[in-house]
Amino acid sequence: MRYLDPKADLTFKRVFGEHPDLVMSLLNALLPLDPGQEVAEIEYLPVELVPDNPLRKNSIVDVRCRDNRGRVFLVEMQMIWSPEFKQRVLFNASKAYVRQLNSGEQYELLQPVYSLNLVNDIFEPDLNGEYYHYYRLVHMEHTDKVIEGLHLVFVELPKFTPHNYSEKKMQVLWLRYLTEINEHTREVPEELLANPELKKAVNALEESAFTDAQLAGYEKFWDIISVEKTLYNSAERRGLAKGMAEGMEKGMEKGLEEGRLEACLSNARRMKEKGLDCETIADITGLTLEDIINL
Repeated sequence: MRYLDPKADLTFKRVFGEHPDLVMSLLNALLPLDPGQEVAEIEYLPVELVPDNPLRKNSIVDVRCRDNRGRVFLVEMQMIWSPEFKQRVLFNASKAYVRQLNSGEQYELLQPVYSLNLVNDIFEPDLNGEYYHYYRLVHMEHTDKVIEGLHLVFVELPKFTPHNYSEKKMQVLWLRYLTEINEHTREVPEELLANPELKKAVNALEESAFTDAQLAGYEKFWDIISVEKTLYNSAERRGLAKGMAEGMEKGMEKGLEEGRLEACLSNARRMKEKGLDCETIADITGLTLEDIINL
């Protein structure tokens, strides 16, 4: 049996965007919900995906839903990390919070917004072994004093290791599912199959459950992610080097943008030499057809 990676656009939305019971299980396992506050019923909300950066326009996969208490849940799989993602997450969660009220309605009607961000990258290298990061508005000196409303959770998947299986069992199982199942999996761990929800999620990843067209799209997703990561890393190195040479923040920003453009053009030139058509290159790199034709 061959399985697909659950972190891809196709599979993530198949598992968590089409099965309410599975996304509820994921939310209850990974969110800091008090006893008795677990998610019991949800409805899906329309997804809004506006690229914040053309270099990573395909690297974010999200599912949005609301439970019967009115709480809103934003679930994102972020394939490539960059510093501005925290601000992007805060912005989207704040927007979801504000949109709950119509003009003239009372603030007491507002319900919490939970943003769960699964990150397939390491963004806190100094925090060794800490993969779970929870942010909310708290008093600086008296942390028991909290302004309720926004709950932001980031999970660094590459850092996760199942040290204690009995502690937070469902959290461990879901994170094992996200980190251990991929195209190379031939035998699924018994611990996952022993749980009905995880077994259902595993079955949803069977290659035979997808059409040839969907599988082609799945492969293209990983190709694009690879290109985007290469472009971002290359651009970041080039731009940072140029900016440091100029010695000022404005120069660093300008150098980073120039480096990104140079990396895009360089990669597009290589793709063109390998025979890829201009439309495909434009789709992958974000460059215009005119730029590619003139290479």
